[in-house]
Amino acid sequence: MHQSFIAGIGMYVPKNVVTNNDLLKYMETSDEWIQERTGIQERRYAHRTEETTTTMAVEAAKIAIERAGITPQDIDFIVFATLSPDYYFPGCGVLLQRALKMKEIGALDIRNQCSGFVYALSVADQFIKSGMYKNILVVGSEKHSFGLDFSTRGRNVSVIFGDGAGAIVLQASQDSKRGILSTHLHSDGESAEILAMYNPGTHANHWTTDPVAAFDDAEIGQMFMSHQMIDTAQNFPNMDGPAVFKKAVVKFPEVILEALQANNLSPADLQLLIPHQANLRIAQFVQQRLKLRDDQVYNNIQKYGNTTAASVPIALCEAWEMGKIKEGDLVCLAAFGSGFTWASALLKW
Repeated sequence: MHQSFIAGIGMYVPKNVVTNNDLLKYMETSDEWIQERTGIQERRYAHRTEETTTTMAVEAAKIAIERAGITPQDIDFIVFATLSPDYYFPGCGVLLQRALKMKEIGALDIRNQCSGFVYALSVADQFIKSGMYKNILVVGSEKHSFGLDFSTRGRNVSVIFGDGAGAIVLQASQDSKRGILSTHLHSDGESAEILAMYNPGTHANHWTTDPVAAFDDAEIGQMFMSHQMIDTAQNFPNMDGPAVFKKAVVKFPEVILEALQANNLSPADLQLLIPHQANLRIAQFVQQRLKLRDDQVYNNIQKYGNTTAASVPIALCEAWEMGKIKEGDLVCLAAFGSGFTWASALLKW
């Protein structure tokens, strides 16, 4: 069985920096209020019309492919994680394949929100281990800024999120001591609505036997987005922050310990933990719980906000570029998000 390892890594964040003070134009908040609750100081927003989830992914992917020493034509599979695709369908995977002028390869889209990249990494790892593919492009990319409620009503969510993309090239390694050691995936949909975007969504329409007969002409025109949905902000992300925090601080450490224990290791063995950049307070709680030193945990939410599926690869790439990850280092990636879903991956760099 082949061992998979990260052969190349890249990231892209938009040039447009939006500080906490910039948000004061749109909502009642303050830099102190945001930093106290999230640790975020600024985030990046993509250009409204010129940048998309896919175009940002392209920039990150180009860097990862170049660093892997291959070309786009060498990629034989794409796994693309995002909650903010360019279109409702088709997914971003095929758009990325087209943009990079790749061969007619397979493209798989992953919808696991904040856990998306770790899920995508796990899927790609299985394909490499089976020998089915040799060069897999794994991407996490998000453009949140187009779909946030920039008002006081939506501030609890809107101040948190930013845009960006990260990508890796996963290849087979002949070194059994290098690469992905294990991945661990979980979900629990019992409290799915605690962190969700309810509409547009098919669940809002309770069809009769004859779906069209249930509505008059005016209603048909409005069935997918009523005034009530808009007035109650169902077209924007909704989050019960305290409930999410309470769940995250339990599942984050659990899934990290699961990965370590599966490989007969402990938190003390880690060179670096890269958590999904959900909230600096959550990361600090997890660090304390696992008794990790500051140099064993990497956070960059202060600069980029929460980029959900893109946050782990962006942080991983930035940490590597800064020299915080070296060959032979034990690195753990972990994420928790909407669904709820949570996941971890343990790898030897």
